[in-house]
This record gives sequence, structure tokens and C-alpha cells, in this order.
Amino acid sequence: MPIVTKNTDLKSIDFLKGATLLVNKPYKWTSFDVVGKLRNLLRKKYNVRKIKVGHTGTLDPLATGLLLVCTGKHTKTIQSLQGLDKSYSATIKLGAKTDSFDKETPELDIKDVSHITQDDVLHTCETFLGDTEQIPPMFSAIKKNGTPLYKLAREGMTIPRDPRKITIHEMNVGPLRENLVDIDVTVSKGTYIRTLANDIGDKLGVGGYLFRLKRTSIGEYSSEDAFDMDFLVEHLSLVQQTQ
Repeated sequence: MPIVTKNTDLKSIDFLKGATLLVNKPYKWTSFDVVGKLRNLLRKKYNVRKIKVGHTGTLDPLATGLLLVCTGKHTKTIQSLQGLDKSYSATIKLGAKTDSFDKETPELDIKDVSHITQDDVLHTCETFLGDTEQIPPMFSAIKKNGTPLYKLAREGMTIPRDPRKITIHEMNVGPLRENLVDIDVTVSKGTYIRTLANDIGDKLGVGGYLFRLKRTSIGEYSSEDAFDMDFLVEHLSLVQQTQ
């Protein structure tokens, strides 16, 4: 099946028939923003009212990196692609918490981290490796009676969430820089890196939240091979104008 990377000649791809496109999601774009923008461009390109377009796994608005976007008949592969392991490059800020577990909401419960050492961080991160359970964050797209949890969270509500079985396959921890620590992590489907950041901070006793996140791979597919949205918007618009 056509896997469309930045080395692919887009003119050779029949998106209406079906393709899987590697896209680098921009900062502050939702995954739905990416899908909606590409759907509108492809509708105009092919002069059709409808075209199937979907993604294989949500990235938070404040995250960047790889999004797999399927079109046409390739939307039938979304479920199988969703099950692939994913890798991320992240920065955790220690010494504070947020309700959203990332920068979307204000810092709370600020604490001194001067006593935290590199060994403390390494040993703590090691405890999360392997098969474990994780409680999804309230700020997530998981639905309760048809309503996404993040909508309830923004109304100040917190409801019980069932833990999910996940696997953290690998975690490489960078040097502690004052209150920031970088990690590269490979995880199973359904793992929230925001929750991992929060849980690491809690286990260290100082709190923590996700300061930066980039998805670097999904299965065998890499963000290094993905198109930037600016390029896709420009190219598909030009193709549309010349047809």
C-alpha cells in the first residue's frame, strides 16, 4: 500500500483511492485540525464533496511530531495502525504539578527540587519500565457517557477512571538540568506520556508535569520521514490551482 513520506512524489499518489501519509503535527494544532485541513484540501483537489480521511492516534495540541493520516480505503487500516508501539521525546518539569499534566493549565503545588539528584531520577524512572497499569488523565479524549473527559475536567469535574494495562518498553533518561529532565521513551498503545510525567514527579515527591512532547515514531514509521504541514498545504493548493 502507498506509504507517503517526504521523499514521495505527491503527484503520483491517488489520495482518493487511498494512501497513508506521514505528517509532522504542528504545535498547538489538534490532530483533528490536521485531518480537517487535509480533508478540505483533498476535496478541492479532486473536486469531490466527500473523501475519507482519518488519523491513527491522537496527539495533544501542545505536542508535536508524527501523525499517520489515512485516506480513502486506507482508513480501513486505522485500527491495526493504532495498535503499534510509539516512541516519544519528552521533557518533564519537576517541582510543580498541573491539572492537565502538561502546560495547558497553570502550575500548582510548587516545590523545591534542589535535593533531587540524577540518581534519584534514574532510579525512579526505572521503576516504570515493563508491564504496568496507568490511570488515564482527566484531560483526555476518553468518553464517559458520550462526553469526552477533558470537557468534564474543564468544568472542574473529576470522576473515577479505570486503570489500563500498558507497557513501557524502554526509557532513556538525560541529565537533570535544574528542574528539567529529558526522556526518550517507547511505549505500547494507550500510554499517556502526560500521566507518566505526573507519576514520575509524584514518586520523586516533588511533583512534575509534561513540559514538551514530540512523537518520534509509530511502529516502523519515523517523524524524520514525515511532511511538514506547511509544505503539504502549499503543495496541495498548487496542485489544485494547476488542474
